[in-house]
Amino acid sequence: MNETILLIEDNESIIMGLEYLLTEEQYTFLVAKTKKEAQDLLAGRQVDLVLLDVSLPDGNGFDLCREIKEHDIAPVIFLTAKDEEKDVVLGFDLGADDYVIKPFRNRELVSRIRNVLRRTEKIRRLTCGNIAVEPDTGKVYRHGEPIAVTKLEYKILMTLFSNPHKIFTREEILNGIWDMAGNFVNDNTLTVTMKRLREKLGDKEGNVIVTVRGIGYRLNL
Repeated sequence: MNETILLIEDNESIIMGLEYLLTEEQYTFLVAKTKKEAQDLLAGRQVDLVLLDVSLPDGNGFDLCREIKEHDIAPVIFLTAKDEEKDVVLGFDLGADDYVIKPFRNRELVSRIRNVLRRTEKIRRLTCGNIAVEPDTGKVYRHGEPIAVTKLEYKILMTLFSNPHKIFTREEILNGIWDMAGNFVNDNTLTVTMKRLREKLGDKEGNVIVTVRGIGYRLNL
């Protein structure tokens, strides 16, 4: 199992209860208590499912659901005390995968989580801005449209996506991009390949792959 579930909730008792419940079920449990915390966390972590309250200290869960669905980040289950029909309908209209009313029954919630994960299981996608990479298929997307990259270009992207917050030196990248014949790629080839990759990503200004002068490269999260 080991899927990662993000709970966006500011009620401490609910947080503690769900942390115990979901870790017992062998899920990786993450929590954000505000909309801002959730946005920051989702920008840097791969999440398999979001449990989302509507009433957040710094915003509205409906707005956050809209953002999550627009960027195709993860399935969403609303977990909220808002039980009026208009709220439930709005949640589903925004793309929510389920809507659970508080107070909820633990075993029923776990069953609903499993059901949503089965129903929405798909190819894993890593994103940075308008660029997405699917490690399982080797495909790269720009603004949702597939783009053709070479094997060396793909290896560079996967090196950067392997640790999105890390600054990779040129030497570290070179060590990870042996060519098809098993030969070591030289520094000049890296420069040329990086230039071509940025052109394909529409990233001539370095807004996706940032050059850290004198060190190397990192993703711009």
